[in-house]
Amino acid sequence: MIGGMTDDDDLTKRLLAAGRAADRMLSPGAREATVGELLAGLAAPDPDEPADVYGDGVVTRLERRVAELLGTEDAAFFPSGTMAQQIALRCWAGRTGNPVVALHPMSHPELWEGGALSLVSGLRTVYPTTDPRQPTAEEVADLAEPFGTLMLELPLRDPGFLLPTWEELRALVDAARERDAVVHFDGARLWESTVHFGRPLQEIAALADSVYVSFYKSLGGLGGAALAGSCALIAEARVWRHRYGGQIFRQFPQALSALAGLDGELPRLPSYVAQARTVASALAEALAGGPVPWFRINPETPHTHQFQVWLPYEADRLTEAGVRLAEETGTVLFRRWTAAPVPGVSVTEVTVTAPGLTWTPEEVREAAQAFTARL
Repeated sequence: MIGGMTDDDDLTKRLLAAGRAADRMLSPGAREATVGELLAGLAAPDPDEPADVYGDGVVTRLERRVAELLGTEDAAFFPSGTMAQQIALRCWAGRTGNPVVALHPMSHPELWEGGALSLVSGLRTVYPTTDPRQPTAEEVADLAEPFGTLMLELPLRDPGFLLPTWEELRALVDAARERDAVVHFDGARLWESTVHFGRPLQEIAALADSVYVSFYKSLGGLGGAALAGSCALIAEARVWRHRYGGQIFRQFPQALSALAGLDGELPRLPSYVAQARTVASALAEALAGGPVPWFRINPETPHTHQFQVWLPYEADRLTEAGVRLAEETGTVLFRRWTAAPVPGVSVTEVTVTAPGLTWTPEEVREAAQAFTARL
C-alpha cells in the first residue's frame, strides 16, 4: 500500500484509464462512461411536455411500451429490479397463500440482495437444483414441499448467462402449474433471449404470470426496471412500490434513457448475440493454440451476447495482462477477472455490443494471442 492506495486500487484506476483511452473494445465498460456521454444518450424529449410527477407523463408512456412489447395487460416502472422482483414475489405469496419460492441458489435474490426475500418480505426459498445450470422440469416436479412461486432467471447470469431450450422452458412452466404454483420470470436480460429461444418476446413472456425486465443491463439505460403482468397484479405492485419507497417524485431521466434503449439497442441485440458466438469461437481457437494449459468458454456457444472465459491463473495476473494490452495497444479484450471457486482458476465475463460488431475472427484471435503473451 502506498499513500493509502492498495495495489487493487491502482489496478482499477489503470483499468478505467485504459478503457477510456482505448480505440478498440468489444463493449464499453459501465464505469467508463462520463456524465456528458450518458446525458447525450437520452431520448430526445419534447421540451414542452410537462415534467413527470410521481410516475405520470413519460413514465406512463414507458410502462405502456413495455406492456405492449411483452404482451401483458399492464406494466409498472420501478427504480430498481431488486425492488420490482421482491414486490412481485411478495404479491404472489399473498395471492397463493404460500410464502415459499422455488428458485436457483445462484439467482440474483440469493446472491446479490442481502437475504432481502426473507428479511424484508418474510419469504422462504427452496432449490430445485444446486448445480450450475438451469433446473429441469423433473427437479421442479420432485421438490419435496409445496411452493407458491417458481422463479426462473432468464438467462441465469452467474453460471454463464445460461438459458434452457424452448422445450425445456415450457416443460418447467408446466411442471410448476402441475404443482399449483405461479411462474415469475427474472428477465433482467430477457430482451436478448429471443435468438436462443427462436421466439418473439411476447411468446416468451406469455409463459409466465409476471415478468421483470431491466432497462440498463442490456438496453444501456441509466437505471430502472419494469414489472409486467395482469392489471390486478400491477395495481397491487404499485401499492407496494409506494410502501417500499419506490414512488420517486421525478423519474424522467431514467424513463427517457429506457425509451432510448428500447428504440436503439433492442433491435440490435440479435446482432450482438450472433457476433458473441463468432467472438467465442475465435477466442477458443486462439486459446487452444496458445500457451495456456487449459481454458473454458462457458457456454461453448453463447446463449446471449454475454459469456464467460475461465483460465488457470490468479485473477490479478489476468487483469494485469488485460490492462497492459489496453495500455500498450489501445485494444480492450478482457477487463476485470475474479477468482473462481476452484483455487488457481479465474473467470471473466465477455459482453459484445455495438463496438464489437466490427471485429473479425482474425482480429479476435490476434487480440487473444497478444493477451496471453502478456501473461
